Formats: sequence, structure tokens, C-alpha cells
Amino acid sequence: MHIARTERFAAHNYHPLPVVLSSGDGAWVTDIEGRRYLDCLAGYSALNFGHRNPRLLRRATEQLNRLTLTSRAFYNDQLGGFAEALAGLCHKDLVLPMNSGAEAVETAIKVSRKWGYEVKGIPADSARIITMHGNFHGRTTTIVSFSDDDTATGGFGPFAPGFVSVPYGDIEAIQQVISPNTVAVLFEPIQGEGGVVIPPPGFLSRLREVCTRNNILMVADEIQSGLARTGKTFACDHEGVVPDIYILGKALGGGILPVSAVVADSDILGVVTPGTHGSTFGGNPLASAVGAEVVAMLQTGEYQARAHEFGERLRAGLGGLIGSGLSEVRVRGLWAGVDIAPGHMTGRDACAGLLARGVLAKDTHGSTVRFAPPLVASEADIDLLVNAVGEVVRNG
Repeated sequence: MHIARTERFAAHNYHPLPVVLSSGDGAWVTDIEGRRYLDCLAGYSALNFGHRNPRLLRRATEQLNRLTLTSRAFYNDQLGGFAEALAGLCHKDLVLPMNSGAEAVETAIKVSRKWGYEVKGIPADSARIITMHGNFHGRTTTIVSFSDDDTATGGFGPFAPGFVSVPYGDIEAIQQVISPNTVAVLFEPIQGEGGVVIPPPGFLSRLREVCTRNNILMVADEIQSGLARTGKTFACDHEGVVPDIYILGKALGGGILPVSAVVADSDILGVVTPGTHGSTFGGNPLASAVGAEVVAMLQTGEYQARAHEFGERLRAGLGGLIGSGLSEVRVRGLWAGVDIAPGHMTGRDACAGLLARGVLAKDTHGSTVRFAPPLVASEADIDLLVNAVGEVVRNG
């Protein structure tokens, strides 16, 4: 009934596996028939802290009983504390709160262009932003303008100008397309939708040098990779790199509601003035309360440590399957992408096999499967995941 109703009345912009979920707790979810599944997608990292995290639920409930939304025409008593906490976590001056990840990416694009005109001094309407092949920053019309995914772009033109795309991780290619009107390089420190694609060692630090030398903003989309997923607070931390702009989302809302933000210093975000950008729900009291609690949880370092420790366990387990149905394994923290051996099975088939074994995962690009269990998962959960993958790739 639930599947039929959804298929009948909801637009078909997703192709879900045939399971109907009704409740969740920690790293596990339960379907309408009472069967439990280990959630190894975690809402594309929106559920880093697990389903119904008690600490986040308490804070959300407290705020629900007080105040949920005000117009930004007025101040509220939650936004200031959230902005201060998040700015501190990022070691930046200012926070511009939004809702969805795509909305935050759009905001970063606007900020980068305005910075180019008002601070860098390039001619009006000439700003260029460098992007990467294989990127996934969202599905708005501006963002798909620099996508090389035919499914994302087909039938949605004309596309926005002002972007030039280069191979991911290729510093030389970036340097070749820099012009006097280049204002930013927009990139993912790890390409999640692409299959947890990790750039070559040294890429982030070299990109930082190139951007600094050419007076270009380094804009890191850490919507999926940030907030402890990779074993560090931010994926850029793995090379000790601080971008000019952080784009954050997903886990920032604690799996409770959409919360995103652009975080930068005042010489960058200072170009945003009253009327130049806004959001009805961005920075609302409920979102701010939950976001501030997320930042407080990250300050302990507990989740970063868990992602690193259990990620090494995941790496060892999945790595042992190379040659036994898997051709490549990429792991950074508690985030993995595995490539199924050519001709063995599709990623969709593998996910169906995992579903039958009580594990939820998502395929991408035909033969790749991604895993991102909540950071509250246990050692036993990680072992269950590895064993399920082994059974699927060996036995189908």
C-alpha cells in the first residue's frame, strides 16, 4: 500500500529499494513488517549521529515547546549562539545560515561572485568559477550547469554561464584555466556521489597554494564529508588545509531538519548586505538550537575518533574482499566506496542483495556501492556490514 501510494502520488525523481521504513534508533531502522536493517547510507551523512539521537531529540523538543520560527526581520535568542559556535568550529568570523545543501552551494556561488566584483575588482558580469568533473553539489538549475552527469542535465537547459570544469584532483588542469576573472575553485574534498572518490595525496594543500597565489577563493563543499564523517571534523583537515569558504549541511541538522550554512571570514561574507540574500527558514530558532547542539557534540572529538577507529576496521574488512568480487575499495573515516568487479553484478543488484541480508546501502555509477553508517554504529555493526558484503559478492 505505501509503495503503491508513493508511486501513484509522488513524482518519480527517486528509484527506492522495495522497503518501507517506519522507525529508527541509532544505526538501525525498522520496516513496517518489523524487520530491522543496519542503515549504511545514513541519509547521505545527514544522520552522522544516528536516528533519534537522544541528546539532539531533547534539545529539539525543548525548542519545539518554545519557538520554532520567526522572520529574520526580527532577532531570535538562538541564532547568535549557533552562529558563534559554528564560526568557532570552523575558525572563521561569520556564518550565513540556510536550509538545504544545494541552497548553501548556491549561496557560496553568489558570495564568490560578489566578492570577485567588490573585493578582487574584476569587471561586472565576468566572474568565472572552476569546478571539477564528477562533482555533485546539488540539482538546482545553476548547479547542474556545471555537472557532467547526463541524467542531471538532460532536458534542463539552457545552462548558467561562468563555470569551467576540469578533471578532479588535477592541479595542472586548474592552473591552465585560471584567468584574471577567476574568483573561486569549488570542489568536494572527497566526491561522495561519485563513489567516495579521494583526491591524490597533496591535492588539497597544493590547491590551497594555487588559490592563495592567484587571489582565488578556495570553496570547500563539506556537506557530506564534513562534521566528523571522515575521522576529522572536516575532510580538509586531513591535509591541514583551511579553505576560504566552508559549505556545510546534512549532519548540521542532526538528522532532524534541514540545516546548512556558508562559513567564511568577514572580508568574504561581508559582501552580503541586507536585501542581497535571504531565506525564510534559514537561521530559524529550531534549526539554530539543533545546529548549536551538533557543534557542541563535535567539540568533544568523540565522533571524529569513532569514525577513524571504525573506519580502519571497515577498511580492513572490505579490503580483504578485493579479488573476491570487489575490484577497488576506497575508505576515508567511516565512509567507503567499493567497485564491484566488472561483469560480476550491478551496484543495484548488490544493494538488493544487501537489503535481503538486513543492510541498507546505495549504488552509484552502475557498479559502485557507497557505505556511510552512522558514527554511533558499533564494532559488531561494522562486522555485520563487511560480512554481508562478502556474502553478496561471493554468492549473489
